[in-house]
Amino acid sequence: MDAAALKTRRKRRELILQTLLVVAVALIVWAAISTAQTKLDELNMTSGFGFLERATGWAYSFSLIDRSIDDSYSRTLLIGFMNTLFLGLICIVLSTILGFAIGTARDARQLGLNAVATVYIQLFRNLPLILQLVFWYAILIHMPGPRQAYSLGDALFLSNRGMMLPALNVSPLVVLGIFACLVLLGFAIFRIKSLQFLHKLGLWLVASIGLTLTLASMFAPAESSMFSIPVQKGLRFQGGLTVSIELVAMILAITLYGSAYIAEVVRGGLHEVPSGLTEAGKALGLSSRSIWFHVKIPMALRTIMPPLGNQWIFIMKATTLGVAIGFSDLFYIVSTSITQSGQTLELMGLLMLSFLLINYSLAQIVNFINARLALKGH
Repeated sequence: MDAAALKTRRKRRELILQTLLVVAVALIVWAAISTAQTKLDELNMTSGFGFLERATGWAYSFSLIDRSIDDSYSRTLLIGFMNTLFLGLICIVLSTILGFAIGTARDARQLGLNAVATVYIQLFRNLPLILQLVFWYAILIHMPGPRQAYSLGDALFLSNRGMMLPALNVSPLVVLGIFACLVLLGFAIFRIKSLQFLHKLGLWLVASIGLTLTLASMFAPAESSMFSIPVQKGLRFQGGLTVSIELVAMILAITLYGSAYIAEVVRGGLHEVPSGLTEAGKALGLSSRSIWFHVKIPMALRTIMPPLGNQWIFIMKATTLGVAIGFSDLFYIVSTSITQSGQTLELMGLLMLSFLLINYSLAQIVNFINARLALKGH
């Protein structure tokens, strides 16, 4: 038998095996659905997504938009999705910034700075995240009341009611619009090929601040300040932005935990930069700061980005721990909805699809950055 015939026979065998695999998977899925439907019928439980239009009848702690107990399940799940995305993005940004700072200190030659960074990493990386979350939550709920709240410049307050911050004096819809504009601005700036990555990042930060202030001044109420400052009124605060205790605890715990892992990723990336490059920079008369910004970081980013993307996805998954302290993320909302409605399969399916969408989007962003950082010809 000649080579062409053997190749054709091998392809035919592979096609048959692939067909059998697809049929087997389809049969397993069909059997699972049939079994689930039979069990639901035996328990007199209805299936489908019609329950999404029913009112929930229960309240929760945090929402980015207006909420009430009369909201439908669909709106409540949307609020949970927004809360998860909001919390995850904040923790990703803060963990990345803090992780780069700690990782750089870990790579420093100063013994004291290196020791502090090492202790930080070993402490927060080796304690379970759920333990850290409960610890910070226990501390925050025992903070003083509003009248004895800790104050920073009479603009930022911290009490057992939460953290009160200055905020833009615009509607939530305008805030979402500003956020969308900043994302589009970032994509436009990062497509500029003539600038280095750090220069693009700095340009985006400066442009974002200017664009935010411009849009906020345009949409702020007439004869009113662009910023809303919290002011204490008896046992509560008026104005500004109130961040709930649960959200503060989540941000604190996830940021400290995630930054410890990111710091090790950064340290490893900096360690992979060939020493010859830094020596060449010194020979050219570059300062230590210039070598770090223009030699070490651009080279290290190519090593850092893949594991950094994995840490971003992990941080997003870590938001599900909010159920332990009552933070109304998507997992908490779905858990409560299952208890109230009994639509377990539908709600778990929506939960999995939501996290698949979020994490797949993060993975694509990381792939995009990797492609932009890749050396030409490699």
